[in-house]
Formats: sequence, structure tokens, C-alpha cells
Amino acid sequence: MRITVSGLPGSGTTSLSRYLSERHGFSMISAGEVFRQLAREHRMGLAEFGSLARENPEFDKMIDARQKEIAAGRDNIIVEGRLSGWMVTDADIRIWLFAPIACRIKRIVFRDQIADEKSAERITIEREECEAARYRSYYNIDINDLSIYQIILNSEHWNVEGLGAIIDTAIMQLNPPEIR
Repeated sequence: MRITVSGLPGSGTTSLSRYLSERHGFSMISAGEVFRQLAREHRMGLAEFGSLARENPEFDKMIDARQKEIAAGRDNIIVEGRLSGWMVTDADIRIWLFAPIACRIKRIVFRDQIADEKSAERITIEREECEAARYRSYYNIDINDLSIYQIILNSEHWNVEGLGAIIDTAIMQLNPPEIR
């Protein structure tokens, strides 16, 4: 089974992906973690690294191609990232998580250790705009087109276990246990 988990920054995609990976024993690939690692390696913030990536498409294309390649060669995998639903064309379940900006900003401040919500909001909006432009430019993908997703959830309303329970049910419907 191949599952993609996508959403805007702070929507909970990494938390849900980790939950599903641990619960079902699936491997996990996270584009966001790879992107953050590259930003750290270049000693840059996410917005600054996003600007660099806009100037040099090879960063994004390398991450996207790697996700696609790994997912194609494995079964029982969770592929997490903004474009994973678009990149993993043979996914069994494509999930999009969303949450209001205020909720996402609170999470981002905590996760990324940003000093204040105003700064986090500015950085996040810049990042989202930069990414959306890059996806349109590289792949002609409109990140706001959610028509490819089978499951769309508002992560503000449930904790990771609640979100996981919903997805666990979907997994069971697609892959029921054998009747003995």
C-alpha cells in the first residue's frame, strides 16, 4: 500500500505520517524533512532556502524525483510532502490536511522555535507563495487543486491519534484483514 500525506506548513502532515508509519509498520519519506535538512546544511532559514530553490530548480526537482523513485520501488510506504499526492501517481490513498492559518502558525512557532507569531506568519506566507510559484513553474501544478485527494481533513479539530483513527479506518477498508 502506498499512502501520500500532503498539506500546507503546520497542518500536521509529518505527525500523521509518523503515526501511520509506526502504527502500520510502513516506511516513511518526508520531503519537508529533506528540505529542512538541506536548508540547515546551507545555513539558511526556510524562506531564504526557498528563495534559493526558486533560483535553482534542481533542489526541488532532486527531492521530488527521489520521493517518486523510492515510492515506486517499495510497498507499504508513507510519502509525506506538499507534492507527494501529485508525484506518487499510483498511491492507494492520497490525503490532504489543512488547518486555519492561526492554528498552523501556533504549531510552526513551537516546532521551528520562531520567536513570535507575527514573524512565523510572515515567513510561512512567503514560503507558501514561493512554493506555489515553483510548483506551477516546474510542473504546472496548482497546489490549491485538491481534486486528486480521496481524503481531506481539517487537522485543527483532531489530534494525531484522531486523524490516525480516521485513516486507519480507510486503510482497513482498502486492505481488510483476512477472515479466518
